[in-house]
Amino acid sequence: MKRTTLIVASLLISALVQAQSGLKKGAKAPEFKAKDNYGKTIDMQQVLRSHKAMVLFFYRGQWCPYCNKYIQQLQDSLQLLSAENVYVVGVTPETGENIDKTISKTHASFSMIQDKGYKLMKAYDVLYTVDDATLNKLNQYGINLEMNNGNMDHALPVPATYIIDKSGHISFVHFDKDYTKRASVRSLLEELKK
Repeated sequence: MKRTTLIVASLLISALVQAQSGLKKGAKAPEFKAKDNYGKTIDMQQVLRSHKAMVLFFYRGQWCPYCNKYIQQLQDSLQLLSAENVYVVGVTPETGENIDKTISKTHASFSMIQDKGYKLMKAYDVLYTVDDATLNKLNQYGINLEMNNGNMDHALPVPATYIIDKSGHISFVHFDKDYTKRASVRSLLEELKK
């Protein structure tokens, strides 16, 4: 009986992880105001008044080499993105202290937001709870989500990237449940130049 309950619970958790689909191109982007790692309030409406677009991306944490590589690519191409009058914002469940570690590893100079309460991750439909098997694997690799995120939720975002245009609509989406795949800077620039 116990084994059957565990199997059913595992299948339900797997189904929940599969339930996220992210927002689609053309959708109205959920508006937000949040403080970034520098204490600056990022108001999406205000940013879009003074910029052509916003690149909003979700990342898992400083412990994720794929996230760090992507953030580094964005940072390396920040001049190209800025030349298109774009504001770049990263969103993560990790604590402010761990955001500082991400910045130290990647030299990111753009805004990073700790999504306490997962408001942005929920609004953009990228939030999921890590299943027990994955959590055990992360722990085996020395990755402690509880310490990294400062809570016991075991919540992460599907790594996703959105371009939000001046009208507040999503003009580009990269949403892939395979955490090793990210939007290329080239694809972002191609969309921004349209």
